[in-house]
Amino acid sequence: MTTTDLSRTTVEAPADPRRWWALAAVATLQLMVGLDLTIMNIALPSAQRDLGFADADRQWVITAFALGYGSLLLVGGRVSEAMGRRRALLVGAAGFAAASVAGGLAGDTGVLLATRAAQGAFGALMTPSVLATLSTTFPAPPERGKAFGVYGTVMGSSSGLGLLLGGLLTQYLDWRWCMFVNVVVAAVAVGLTVYAVRPVSPVRRPLDLPGALLASLGLVALVYGFARAETDGWGAGVTVGALVVGAALLVGFVAVEARVASPLLPLRVVRDRHRGGSYLAVLSLAVGMFAALFFLTFYLQDVRGWSPVRTGLGFLPLTVGLMAGVRFVSPRLARPSAVLLIPSGLLVIAAGLALLGLLHADSGY
Repeated sequence: MTTTDLSRTTVEAPADPRRWWALAAVATLQLMVGLDLTIMNIALPSAQRDLGFADADRQWVITAFALGYGSLLLVGGRVSEAMGRRRALLVGAAGFAAASVAGGLAGDTGVLLATRAAQGAFGALMTPSVLATLSTTFPAPPERGKAFGVYGTVMGSSSGLGLLLGGLLTQYLDWRWCMFVNVVVAAVAVGLTVYAVRPVSPVRRPLDLPGALLASLGLVALVYGFARAETDGWGAGVTVGALVVGAALLVGFVAVEARVASPLLPLRVVRDRHRGGSYLAVLSLAVGMFAALFFLTFYLQDVRGWSPVRTGLGFLPLTVGLMAGVRFVSPRLARPSAVLLIPSGLLVIAAGLALLGLLHADSGY
């Protein structure tokens, strides 16, 4: 058989009949992760009153999840390869659900923060397998585009939906249900995964343990330094020390990645201006948006006296905007002009954040 025949055979191989169910499975898993990036925002004032944690600690309920998720994504990709994609999805979903139950039952701040970090860690295990499953389940470009369009819609709308759902659960049930609800979502996702996602042979590569430790500890130190700046000031020894240590650890991470045979993050990836620029844009988006969501939650509930449901509904324009924006952008991603969407989008977000910075206690909605 010639190379052409082999190529034709590959292209004409029958599509997986369960591929759309597989899409539903991984989209549900990623929806769960996306929801938990924001669902606790609206619940924070209620959780703080219930558990009695200090104002300086409340941001860690959000940050612990983001740190566990973001700092372990690279490690999660390598571990999910070694476990096998399907098994990584199932283990990640089960672990996420277990951490959610423990968080919902938390009797003190330490347990809640630990379970939030665990949620992020299990989310970091699932996300690489979600993306790999989409790529291999939909090899044909037209269908792959549709599949990633659905994935993008789910990810784009999940943060806004998390705010709305968090308000409803907090007011009509209890803030703890913002954690318990993940059990239901995980159960649905596990059933779909078992039914539709095909097992794939594990791929074993050396784990860059020094790089993983340097990246994770460096990010934790930086975030801790920024957090201490709020209470101790930018000139405090603990603030400066944490920031210096964090920066040094991340510099060490770059040095290690340049030398190891199987790096977690090949430096050629970030040296590419398109990828590097995209990562910088995502970082800027996350820093601006999540900080705004955090402070707006307390502004609306503690300053304006809104109920959790009214606060969730107050974020409804954001939810609608996210969903509409994703639907508008997805069909245009394949065009050369798509690169213009990034700076224009960031400028619009910056303008919105600047206007929010003008809010006063008696500002109108």
